[in-house]
Amino acid sequence: MGLFLFINWNFFMSNLMSNYYPLEVTFVKGSGCWLTDTSGYEYLDALSGIGVVNLGHSHPAITKSIVNQSKKLLHTSNVYRIANQEKLATRLCHLANMDKAFFSNSGAEANEAAIKIARLYARSKNIHNPIVLTANKGFHGRTMATLSATGQSKVQEGFAPLMSEFVHVDFDDIDAINKYSKNKDVVAVMLEPVQGEAGVIIPQSDYLNKVQILCEQNEWLYILDEVQAGMGRTGRLFAHQHNKITPDILCLAKGLGNGVPIGACLAKGKAAEMLTPGTHGSTFGGNPLVTGVASSVLDVFENDLILDNVMKMSQYFESEFKSKIMSYSVVKELRIKGLMIGIGLDENIIDCSKLTQKALEDKLLINITGNSIRMLPPLIISKKEIDILIKKIIKLITI
Repeated sequence: MGLFLFINWNFFMSNLMSNYYPLEVTFVKGSGCWLTDTSGYEYLDALSGIGVVNLGHSHPAITKSIVNQSKKLLHTSNVYRIANQEKLATRLCHLANMDKAFFSNSGAEANEAAIKIARLYARSKNIHNPIVLTANKGFHGRTMATLSATGQSKVQEGFAPLMSEFVHVDFDDIDAINKYSKNKDVVAVMLEPVQGEAGVIIPQSDYLNKVQILCEQNEWLYILDEVQAGMGRTGRLFAHQHNKITPDILCLAKGLGNGVPIGACLAKGKAAEMLTPGTHGSTFGGNPLVTGVASSVLDVFENDLILDNVMKMSQYFESEFKSKIMSYSVVKELRIKGLMIGIGLDENIIDCSKLTQKALEDKLLINITGNSIRMLPPLIISKKEIDILIKKIIKLITI
């Protein structure tokens, strides 16, 4: 048994499918904004598991919630009432000004629910070939429906035929949507308030408002995918709240569970009445554990003034970046909304494909999308940690 524990698994072929390219590091524990690997080295996590552990690793309140609920009950079934699920639905609907909630296990599943609602809405209007407008460079998931909704050919390659109802238009171009106003088959517009996987693409300040006006005028459902931009990431609990609007459908995940798998599809008005018994479901969705933890996440947001910290640290990062990094010739632009950060680089000066590994060697965790550095640090990050982050970015782009 002792010999088995000391086997170096790197010498063996993995039994995992090859759909990921994992970096050669394994983390064994985390605390706040830091992760520790098998050799005891600490890394500054500026990615939060791609926007998941918004409250940091091993947050004591979240750990306590997981332990306490696991001692009581993990799973029953949605054929019975689940008190934690009811409580969370009430809180989220109140916070987002929505009417109903459906719980899933991921963001892609939340978006799937939204797409099914759009189809049912189409049938209610006797539209048999519905069209959903989505954005070029947008990302909504990797299931067949959400993959089809995604506006990135690189993730669609090899999976044709895709679902035909999605029409992709340019993001942040209201005229591109408006030209479909006379198309009677259009039933919905599905967008990210900030495009995350594309490298943190932030639209003009009134774009989302103009889209809502078009949706109301044409009786289209307005679907906002806030899987990445939601749960405090931009400085408001929900990104669309910057615009003082309310969509018909709001999709959440990632930071909602701070590491436990949960997604939510919130709806209001007609959209909230589309799902009826038998039309949709999930074996694990909304189980007592994950919904209890998600409620604890909301508690921490309220008790620890997380949104205040997001805005303060966002302003501090932007100020430090502009004073210490912006003048470097390799830097083309800074795109920042809350703690959703994209740094556009000149690919003629630097090979962006090597930056993830270089950052890892300097004990920094980031993501590269195209010619941009994408960072989604924990929302609890401090000024001291931002100072460390700024120094590491300078080192990264000047090597």
